[in-house]
Amino acid sequence: MSASGPPKDAPISAGDLIESLRFNEAGLIPAVAQDWLDGAVLMVAWMNQEAIERSLASGEVHYWSRSRQELWHKGASSGHIQRLRGIRYDCDADVLLLTIEQSGDVACHTGARSCFFEQAATPTAGGPTAPPPPADICTELMRVIEGRRDHPQADSYTNKLLAGGDNRILKKIGEESAEFVMACKDDIAAEIAGEAADIIFHLQVALAHHGVSWRQVQQVLAERQGAPRRG
Repeated sequence: MSASGPPKDAPISAGDLIESLRFNEAGLIPAVAQDWLDGAVLMVAWMNQEAIERSLASGEVHYWSRSRQELWHKGASSGHIQRLRGIRYDCDADVLLLTIEQSGDVACHTGARSCFFEQAATPTAGGPTAPPPPADICTELMRVIEGRRDHPQADSYTNKLLAGGDNRILKKIGEESAEFVMACKDDIAAEIAGEAADIIFHLQVALAHHGVSWRQVQQVLAERQGAPRRG
């Protein structure tokens, strides 16, 4: 399998898809763009029939600009294109969900990763330093661990592990792995889940200690999906 990512959703013809959708009176349908690895919502825009057709034909997402009244190839000028990895519609067939690979990891026109960065009553300017969008729980946990690494806190267990370096971190991974094995032997689901969570946490501390991001791990897993079995 190539390093470009996991298999896309089962192919569907543009005609069949469009026939299934409910467009509004202006011939438009909202489309939510979601990151292909961590599930983060990056942006929402509008598509018409031509935008859907172009997106499916080219593999790069096109939208319809209501302000300019023209087709919009996302990233054509900025380089932040969106590669389409899947397209689905909701139970009412009036909203699209696009699974996309975002070039440059920037979807917002402000330079933020996601358009959904506002958290307070007063709007901000966004940009590269804007808060990241909510993502899956493992990604969120890694953010906390990296935050402890970059901004240590007194009495933090994570910081104690990091201060101990590989000797302390790897010892804990070994201990937690043994406890996971024993939980599996006892066949108690709650204990298995708890020990698995402990392993993931300590693995992420080791990754943070060595400067390896969780996204790198996700990319490796994605690339291996559907790959030939190893002997």
